[in-house]
Amino acid sequence: MNFERVRLVGILNVTPDSFSDGGVFFSPERALERSLGMEKEGADLIDVGGESTRPGAHPVSEEEELGRIVSVISEIRTHSQIPISVDTTKPNVARKALEAGADIINDVDGLNASSEMAEVVREFSAGLVLMHCRGTPQTMQSLTGYEDVTEDVFRELNQSFEEVLQTGVSADQIVLDPGLGFSKTALQNFEILKNLNHFLSWQRPILVGPSRKSFIGNQVAKEPGERDWGTAAAVALAVAGGAHLIRVHNVSAMKDVICVSESIVHSESEHRVRS
Repeated sequence: MNFERVRLVGILNVTPDSFSDGGVFFSPERALERSLGMEKEGADLIDVGGESTRPGAHPVSEEEELGRIVSVISEIRTHSQIPISVDTTKPNVARKALEAGADIINDVDGLNASSEMAEVVREFSAGLVLMHCRGTPQTMQSLTGYEDVTEDVFRELNQSFEEVLQTGVSADQIVLDPGLGFSKTALQNFEILKNLNHFLSWQRPILVGPSRKSFIGNQVAKEPGERDWGTAAAVALAVAGGAHLIRVHNVSAMKDVICVSESIVHSESEHRVRS
């Protein structure tokens, strides 16, 4: 996948308890319908999650997570060739998802990337998204002490990046995510967005996921499903900061935001403005 333009990652939560759309796409039929709908709206990639990682969420067993996602991934792959990532921290879940047709592992536990997960990535020549996070969903929001959040997140995620490279995974397989909403206060999330270009020194694609998160809700005083306007502002700033992939719930609206934002960012070049 080239990154001459920002790529849209559509969120597909097949969980009963995700913060924004938990339970809405829990059935395989609804999940497939939503996936195909997001692709039609302009998603470049579908990110399937079978375990909520919101702050305070309780873990689910490997068996339950597999039961939620494998049939969904198989159905998507049967009906579409769109790239699929699977949002998981469990190596065996990652393996079964790749066998079912997924292409990328989105590991939100990037600071604790296990050699077993790296082995799965190598075996399948899969893509790997490494995200910055401290602790677990139960503890992460008590671990927000940083001297300089941008520098500290960069250093900690870089450590994870280097450790994964030492396992034999190629840098070309890796996307890095500073982890908006994970082990960070609202103000720290805004600071990372403001300084996103700092992370470009890796010369690897950067993914950000601001969509409908609580740091937006804290500012606009709205419930998750009513945060798309606030999300749009974060998406526009992410484009300006150099993000390569942006993970969103509302694909149709955020595609327009990205289109206009890219046109502004590249207005001095020969960037083609879409009509």
